Amino acid sequence: MTDRKPTTIVLVDDLRSFVDGRLAEVARTSSAGVELLDRYRGQRLDELWLDHDLGDDDTIWPVVEVLERAAFECRPFDVGVVIIHSANPAGAAKMAQALRRWNYPVRVASGDPAVGYVDGIAPLDA
Repeated sequence: MTDRKPTTIVLVDDLRSFVDGRLAEVARTSSAGVELLDRYRGQRLDELWLDHDLGDDDTIWPVVEVLERAAFECRPFDVGVVIIHSANPAGAAKMAQALRRWNYPVRVASGDPAVGYVDGIAPLDA
């Protein structure tokens, strides 16, 4: 019998969720994403899934800035992989560049089938 610790996954996305129902902490706004990072400070995050555009004028940048500041202060978050699943190519590239600069392991996965709209239909203004 293995005493394997459950995987810790955080998803920051205003509209999408994991289509396979995997357990994850979900933040729908950048401020909720910052709060989740604060809650997990000092703990291992196996996967951190980030979307760029979070509805209205909200973007992922406050979350990215928290990650950058922590690394600048020589206290980076313990993240197994940051998965950027944004459909915004320019935003995804900029996020990846910023986080890689601070040695976070980043994978750009735009259109990853793991995340989707809960009812399977994208909103008209998405």
